[in-house]
Amino acid sequence: MSAAPAGSREATGLRVAYLVNQYPLLSHSFIRREIRALEALGAEVLRLSIRSPAAPPLNPADRDELERTRLVLGAGPAALAAALLRSAIRRPGRLLSALGAALAAAFRAKRGRLRHLAYWAEACLVREWTEAWGAQHLHAHFGTNSAMVALLCHRLGGPGYSFTAHGPEEFEDPEALSLPAKIREARFVVGVSEFGRSQLERSCGDLRDKIRVVRCGVDEALLREEPAPFPAVPRVVCVGRLCEAKGQWLLVEAARLLALRAASFEIAIVGEGPLRADLEARIARHGLGERVRLLGALPEESVKQQIREARALVLPSFAEGLPVVIMEALALGRPVLSTTVAGIPELVEPGVTGWLVAPGDPAALADALEQLLLAKDEELAALGRAGAARVAQQHDARREAARLAASFREAAAAASGRGSA
Repeated sequence: MSAAPAGSREATGLRVAYLVNQYPLLSHSFIRREIRALEALGAEVLRLSIRSPAAPPLNPADRDELERTRLVLGAGPAALAAALLRSAIRRPGRLLSALGAALAAAFRAKRGRLRHLAYWAEACLVREWTEAWGAQHLHAHFGTNSAMVALLCHRLGGPGYSFTAHGPEEFEDPEALSLPAKIREARFVVGVSEFGRSQLERSCGDLRDKIRVVRCGVDEALLREEPAPFPAVPRVVCVGRLCEAKGQWLLVEAARLLALRAASFEIAIVGEGPLRADLEARIARHGLGERVRLLGALPEESVKQQIREARALVLPSFAEGLPVVIMEALALGRPVLSTTVAGIPELVEPGVTGWLVAPGDPAALADALEQLLLAKDEELAALGRAGAARVAQQHDARREAARLAASFREAAAAASGRGSA
């Protein structure tokens, strides 16, 4: 589908409920952009989050989203128990059907099996909320617990559902997450990259026609922004949660190798997470305190400014879906050094938009970092321009929302044509 014309209201009359495990989160700004792009197209969106964010939102836009979001667990145990009781009285057959699906998923799960009974109760409340609001469709982000609640809600007589699977968690052990069952009962399922599509197709047998690709979008303003001049200092930035999957410890090891070569560089690491203490210890042990700085979690605009003040983004991930920060860096005209993981090569192409190395190889990462740091501004600018063009082509938030709206409309129309089955 082509981009919607300016002022288009092609989703007018569409009422969609969105369900996320925790919303809004700093790392999930793409969900906010998707919702607001749908609203710009004329859709009405009910925001539902199973639980509240662990910390107050840093971004003003996320604070606004939190005000507009209904929290399932925030309703309290009494509300959940009451919804379960009402379902038992008014629709006992559907309640038992949902319980059967919850128990089957619990049996397949390798941990947290009792949580599926909680999902069962949560689905009762979600069904009541979506029915009272008049939702024509329910869309969940992530193929984990939010997708299971959506499935159970549908079993209870709620609206048809779909979900977006981002990875990597959904793809590591799809059977344990009941991914095939979630796909089977969904109206359609979204992957955020061609890699994501391939992983979903691997899990869905003969249901491949249900799989669509709808990419995460970046703000239109970001796509229009002129790239900032490259800094004179040899500075790069890494953005992501401080955890094993993101590989920041490998970046510190690569920095150690660069320091042994007497290279001049600065590395800013943005993010927070369980690996912070380990990273601090590694930086201190290697004497890199003046070269590698941990900046902690930053608001969205501050993250973008860190990217503008760097010569490139570095993301040495071991496991990913397709990181939104890569899209944002390329949109800002900054090339990217990353790994040959998941959907990353769909945006980062060696010699065209950046550099790629195999995950887990500190020497290769150090070599690529050295090439990056020695590159002239003109070379970096050419890589950045190519990256920005690729992001504009593939990750325009409004265009991707129009694709999603069309799928919502199709699913809602099909459900209306055959009742609420």
